[in-house]
Amino acid sequence: MNKVYIILATVVGLFIASQLLMSYYSSDIEMPKYTVLKKYDNFEIRQYESMIVAQTTMPANTYKKSANMGFRRIAGYIFGNNKQKQEIAMTAPVFMEMGEDTKMAFVMPSKYSLSELPAPNSSSVSLVQVEPKKYAVVRFSGFASDRRIKKYTEKLKQLILDNKIDAIGSYNFLGYNAPWEVFGRRNEIAVEVK
Repeated sequence: MNKVYIILATVVGLFIASQLLMSYYSSDIEMPKYTVLKKYDNFEIRQYESMIVAQTTMPANTYKKSANMGFRRIAGYIFGNNKQKQEIAMTAPVFMEMGEDTKMAFVMPSKYSLSELPAPNSSSVSLVQVEPKKYAVVRFSGFASDRRIKKYTEKLKQLILDNKIDAIGSYNFLGYNAPWEVFGRRNEIAVEVK
């Protein structure tokens, strides 16, 4: 019986150590620059700087159907499936514009200009310069799902309506963590506002 406890304690200890290590390395991942313009009780308005994204579009309107396919396509690009076989550092968050079709985008590291990034090998991945935008953002923790994304999208819709803020375009899910990270997960719903 003692061996079982020792093995169980070792497994739990290794799991906790791996989560702490991932949390440490996640804190070094580059994120797009933004300024918080106004904080409300349950959400905030942010001004994002210009950024370059690698994006793909999936013919699906749910997180569950789109996430893996989109991630594989763009991760392939940054892990060397490009004309120069160049690896590009991962950033956070991953943007998913939810709609009839779902667009997924990885923000490219800020050290690159559009002309410095290697061309994708896949025609399903494109590089896009995104102009500065203002977003209303609500945050939630835990693992994302279609149900939770819908819940927080509805919450943000109501919050901006209550505060007489005009939304522009589609709502985006922003995911900050790798799928295997369990603790300290950060998710957001964002929509561009006037």
